[in-house]
This record gives sequence, C-alpha cells and structure tokens, in this order.
Amino acid sequence: MFASLQASVWAYPVLEVLHLLGVALLLGNLVLLELRAFGWGAVLPLAPLARLSLMVAMAGFGLAAVSGLLMFSTQPSELLANRAFTLKMLLLSLAACNAGWFHGRGSLQRLDTLARAQLLVSTLLWLGVLTCGRWIAYL
Repeated sequence: MFASLQASVWAYPVLEVLHLLGVALLLGNLVLLELRAFGWGAVLPLAPLARLSLMVAMAGFGLAAVSGLLMFSTQPSELLANRAFTLKMLLLSLAACNAGWFHGRGSLQRLDTLARAQLLVSTLLWLGVLTCGRWIAYL
C-alpha cells in the first residue's frame, strides 16, 4: 500500500487535500466554540453548539490524523529528521494535553478565566501546528 502511495501521481496530493480539510474542520470549529465562549453569538445556546462543534472538530482531527499518518508512511526518516515536523508533533501533543485538561476539569461548563485561557492556548497551539505543517516542505 505504501509503495502505491509513492508510485501514484494522485495519491499524495489527494492525501494533502484531505489533511487540509481535516485541519480546517478542526480549527474552524474550535475557533467557533472559542468565539461563543468569549461572548460572540451569545444567543446561541452553548451546550448544543459545543456538541456539534466538538463532533465536527473530532471528525476533522480523525481525517487529519489518518491522512497525516499515510503521508508520514511515505517518507518517515526524512520527516523525523525535519525540525518543523518534530515541532509540529510536539505542539500537537501539547494541544492534546490541553484538550484533555480542558475537558477533564469541566472547563466548558465553567467558562471561567482558566477555561478561556485554555481555549486561547488551544487555538494558538493549533495555529502553531498548522504553521509547522506548512514549513515541513521548506526545511
């Protein structure tokens, strides 16, 4: 399968598009939820919006993860030696830890100062992941 990914003219570009779609679904929905948490769209009930937003964000993450793993499989040694890739993986790990902490402490129900800070940190981490992903090709 991995050899066919390398041999195909279309496979890798399709995976890149799917990866970007997944990232867009993830980051777009997290930003939407963050805007609501900071008071924008206050007429929208938070709980149903959060359920929908997080469900789509998780689907986006799943799509990005699967497509990313398939792209990684085509050149693992080159990617592991790439500083942008290793930083991307570090930031992704930090984003996952932040998300676990956010949901573990019930931050969505609290929406206190720490919860809002966690949302901002999450968005910044994911923007860092996105930035490093683009830099992979240039380092």
